[in-house]
Amino acid sequence: MYPYLSTVVFLPVAGSIVIALLGARERLVKWVAAVFTFTSLLAAIGMLFRFDRTIEGMQFEEKALWIPALNANFHLGVDGLSLPLVVLTAFLGFMVVLISWKEHLRVREYFVWLLLLETSILGVFSSLDLLLFFIFWEIELIPMYFLISVWGAGRREYSAIKYMIYTLFGSAFMLAGILSLYFTTGSLSIVDMAGGGIAQAAIPLTAIFFFLLIGFAVKLPVFPFHTWLPDAHTDAPTAGSVMLAGALIKMGGYGMIRVSVSLFPDIARTYAPLLITLAVIGVLYGAALTLRQNDIKRMIAYSSVSHMGYVLLGVFALGQVSLTGATLQMVSHGLLTGLLFAVAGLTMHNVHERDLRKMGGLARQMPVIAVVFSIAGLGSLGLPMTSGFIAEFITFAGSFASDVFGGMQAATILAVAGVVFAAGYILWMIQRAFYGPVKGYVETHIETETLEVGRDALARYQPKKVVETTVETPIEIHDADALERVYMFSFVALILIIGIYPAVLTDIIQTGISPVVRLLGG
Repeated sequence: MYPYLSTVVFLPVAGSIVIALLGARERLVKWVAAVFTFTSLLAAIGMLFRFDRTIEGMQFEEKALWIPALNANFHLGVDGLSLPLVVLTAFLGFMVVLISWKEHLRVREYFVWLLLLETSILGVFSSLDLLLFFIFWEIELIPMYFLISVWGAGRREYSAIKYMIYTLFGSAFMLAGILSLYFTTGSLSIVDMAGGGIAQAAIPLTAIFFFLLIGFAVKLPVFPFHTWLPDAHTDAPTAGSVMLAGALIKMGGYGMIRVSVSLFPDIARTYAPLLITLAVIGVLYGAALTLRQNDIKRMIAYSSVSHMGYVLLGVFALGQVSLTGATLQMVSHGLLTGLLFAVAGLTMHNVHERDLRKMGGLARQMPVIAVVFSIAGLGSLGLPMTSGFIAEFITFAGSFASDVFGGMQAATILAVAGVVFAAGYILWMIQRAFYGPVKGYVETHIETETLEVGRDALARYQPKKVVETTVETPIEIHDADALERVYMFSFVALILIIGIYPAVLTDIIQTGISPVVRLLGG
């Protein structure tokens, strides 16, 4: 069978190698990036249509002995849990190339890192060998660090270093957990360990569970490991924010289901009350912090902390419906928040401003951008007919019906209150940025002029007087151009398709969730 999965995963990194060899031909670099990421997306869509929704288990598997001494295999495969995330990542990979079409700073290196980032995330969602999974998990750190530190804004170096420290902290625990599993079972196969169970290890299985969980919790992120996310989102370039929010943080939720819950079902059930409590705290705390923000990107970033709490809630409600909702929520959030960051980037680029207190009236000057931003925002607060509504509804319904502990219904009701907060901050953000009186946006810069002091013969030796003048230049505001409308409307189309006909994904997701639920005794 044709190696669809290897094609999807490795085409972007092949494109990055070609780009690295091209030299400084900016337009050609962008076209090469577009061709390779679009081809990867087509292969992912081909997998989606060829996926057999009537059977459970892995499909499109590719397996070859990799490191015989460690019993490590190059093992790729997808099921109903991972395939939607693979397609989402491939879609976002092509979209961020289009979003970056007007990038002119060190273009070759920029697209090399962007395509390598896509491959690393795709590899995480496709790997069925823990060593391969960990290697892909670590590779994403390098391109994300450079994208933030070189092409970011604000405190970009600080945010990049903070992201690296948090990620390495979580990865250290994850590696300890993987090594403990390997020394216990002699295997690195996720499928074999999930199917055969894990005997008592040299250290308690609960310790291994938490070693792995900490790595996933940092990435999701779970309170109190969340503080890297707002800084990284805010200071990353627009494309980096889209990939970070849309795909990268989903690695945490995916890892929890694929590894933590599947390999340790009994321990997951034991500690579900603790993790559901953290989920509710994340939802409400993230929403409260969002209401305090004035930076448009920082508002969207903190809203992600809140929405990822829904994923954690659905995962550790440990039911068929809740796990399906959590997976759909990851896909929906990837589309909605990815679009919010893309449109926020366009808005900031147009008005040279990101402080909501200094914005307003933009709907009359950029109506298409305002409408798309409103659709993405309303989807995030759960407007019916959008993917956000159906994902949250399924997650809440499954969580409320869960019996993992006695306070599950109360926890779900508290989490639902996050939707009320979301309505507040989303509508407030839209009103502040796009409505109200039209403002005259200006770009401010300082011009300096050196004046002679005195006219006598010694004047040339006297200190010169420097006069600084603040000059304000009016900004001509443009609406979205043809290319920008292409990628914005692509996001909107998928958000509405999933919202109107969720079975396009839920039928697939359930085939991957059902084996996990059986491991939980459901």
